[in-house]
Amino acid sequence: MKFKLTGLLCVMVMGLLSAQQKKWSLAECVEYAVENNISVAQFELDLQNVKIEKSDALGNFLPNLNAQATASNNIGFSIVPGTNAPTTEATFRLNGGLSSNITLFDGLRNIHRFNRAKLNAIASQYRLDDLKDDIRLSVANAYLQVLSNKESLKVIRAQYEVIRQDLKRTKELVESGVVAKGDLLEIESTAAGQEQQIVNGEGLVLLSRIGLAQLLQITDYENFDIVDEAFEIPPSDILNNSAKDIFEKALSFRNDIQFSKAQVALAEQDLKISKGAILPTLSGFLNYNLGYSDRNQIPDQNNMFFKPSFTDQLWIFDGISYGAQLNIPIFNGWSTKNSIKRSRINAEKAKLQFEQDKLDLESSIQQAYVDVSVFRKTYEAALKTLEARRLAYQYSKDRFEVGLMNAFDFSQAQARVDNAEADMIRAKYNYIFRLKILEFYFGIPIKLN
Repeated sequence: MKFKLTGLLCVMVMGLLSAQQKKWSLAECVEYAVENNISVAQFELDLQNVKIEKSDALGNFLPNLNAQATASNNIGFSIVPGTNAPTTEATFRLNGGLSSNITLFDGLRNIHRFNRAKLNAIASQYRLDDLKDDIRLSVANAYLQVLSNKESLKVIRAQYEVIRQDLKRTKELVESGVVAKGDLLEIESTAAGQEQQIVNGEGLVLLSRIGLAQLLQITDYENFDIVDEAFEIPPSDILNNSAKDIFEKALSFRNDIQFSKAQVALAEQDLKISKGAILPTLSGFLNYNLGYSDRNQIPDQNNMFFKPSFTDQLWIFDGISYGAQLNIPIFNGWSTKNSIKRSRINAEKAKLQFEQDKLDLESSIQQAYVDVSVFRKTYEAALKTLEARRLAYQYSKDRFEVGLMNAFDFSQAQARVDNAEADMIRAKYNYIFRLKILEFYFGIPIKLN
């Protein structure tokens, strides 16, 4: 029994450690962020409201049906139902009925409202999808920032190990009299600087991990981490397409453009609804009424009055009325005319906004296209610079070890390598992110491998 409990405890501890050591991939981060984002949840609720509006618009085509009942007691002078004789005695009345109304014609406004509700549902879906696109880009950027800081930290630690070896070698050279003791102090100072860079690098990694966790609505910052992988420049032929080609394709599927286009259609429907108010409205009605009174009397065959029973009165005094009603708007203080003017202005504004959104998209794609070209060249230049700095460092190291270079110049050579390494990493991840943005505009999902 004790063995079983111990085994169970081990399994639970291993499960807990496994949960704490979970490493998130980019795909997992994007999916989790989209599913747990508060703004997305709010937009999804807005979409549900819009779908209810569609049901409301459909209901406008259907007739309504209402039932009513009234019970009253009259004390004092009144007219007796049935005989029309005056009385001062208390009279109890019970009336009820059913009524139904239906709109036969309202200037096509119900049709336009129904079409608007359908368009609004589509527009709300585009708005929701556009928000998800923005979240995906934000998460990808934050994810790449964590990768960049992690890779920079690895490089700094590797450089620190090199400095430690140099420090060990310098001590030997000082003991053998090849270099002065001041050179040893310079190397020790460089090593201390590297230790400080490691601390700063660890802080940057932590801050970038916290930033990514916040995008994912995760508060367990200490146990949150991403997959430890080194990403190289992914292969891509996106630059085989011109910026104009990318823009033309983006126009066909980008959710922000489709949302802006839907706003134009909504404004046009609003204009049609406003214009419908100047046309006549035709409606039909059907009413069924019945009543009872304790004073109701009717004549019999001998022309003698008697009070029918409750159930008899319900069918004796019932009745049906039906008909149609025509309303013709003549003058309403210019409210309809002004409503049409406002709707026409809003339609023009929506069209202008649509054109502006297309211009903004084209500008963003042009900028992204230039950024990819620039950052690719920057990355290639950074690689060449790093290679040259490493060669120069090795040359300086050889000279320092034989006493032909002082420790200060040797430390400067090391610092130039460090700076070149940092520049290369920044350029690489900047290039990757710009490349992914341009591919995203072309409809390619964000993936790092």
